[in-house]
Amino acid sequence: MESLEIGKAKLSWLNGGVTHLDGGAMFGVVPRALWSKKYPVNDLNQIELRTDPILLQLKGKNILIESGIGNDKLTEKQKKIFGVKEEAHLTGELSKVSLTPGDIDIVCMTHLHFDHACGLTKWEGDKLVPVFPNAEIYTSLTEWNEMRNPNIRSRNTYWEDNWKPVEDQVHTFTEEIEIVEGLKMIHTGGHSDGHSILLYEDNDDSFIHMADIMPTHAHQNVLWALAYDDYPVTSVHEKEKWMSYGYKKNAWYTFYHDAEFRALKYDENGEVIASVERPPSQYK
Repeated sequence: MESLEIGKAKLSWLNGGVTHLDGGAMFGVVPRALWSKKYPVNDLNQIELRTDPILLQLKGKNILIESGIGNDKLTEKQKKIFGVKEEAHLTGELSKVSLTPGDIDIVCMTHLHFDHACGLTKWEGDKLVPVFPNAEIYTSLTEWNEMRNPNIRSRNTYWEDNWKPVEDQVHTFTEEIEIVEGLKMIHTGGHSDGHSILLYEDNDDSFIHMADIMPTHAHQNVLWALAYDDYPVTSVHEKEKWMSYGYKKNAWYTFYHDAEFRALKYDENGEVIASVERPPSQYK
């Protein structure tokens, strides 16, 4: 389990499962000849995308950023389509730091696509129940509304199984909200209309969780937007804004999907000055 301390915050990455999606879709109009130099790709043109939640311990709270791919939430056909080679191990991972899912106080959901939200619920017999029964779940109001009323495009990723059992735990916001002192969720749009990022600032120490407007380190270029983005131009502008902001502060950038890095710290020119690497992947 890789960990990082940033100011008063301690971050630990948990094994939430893995997907393998088409590299062309993940890099949009960028030619494979360019993006494949920055991120590994297999013979099927798929890239490995982790779904690893971040346990953030701050101000006496156990906060989870995203929820993982979950367990037994996908059909065998879906596992094949989405390249799910491994499901979540969150209970075992939390036990390594003497916690249980019941000890999670807050879950910050940058958005509610299935690869982020499947880990919110689980099967108990023939009934779906919350995985984190004592947690407050935060997401933007825009995202929450679309989750419950998906359109013809988004209904393939916003699933009732992932929201219905936890609706009483959900708290929403419009533009931004301070979750605990120093930690904000900020609505950006872009990847989805309700997509948000997280910003943590503690004097000179900071991190930005860009979620799916920069899902991997290879997406650092502000123009490299996903074909999956509902509003790619918004993604570009928001990424430009928050990369510029973070570069000036030498901020850490944390990742949920990256198969090679957990976090990177950049200088004012966008050059890497520190990193937390993930162990080499078993998936090729």
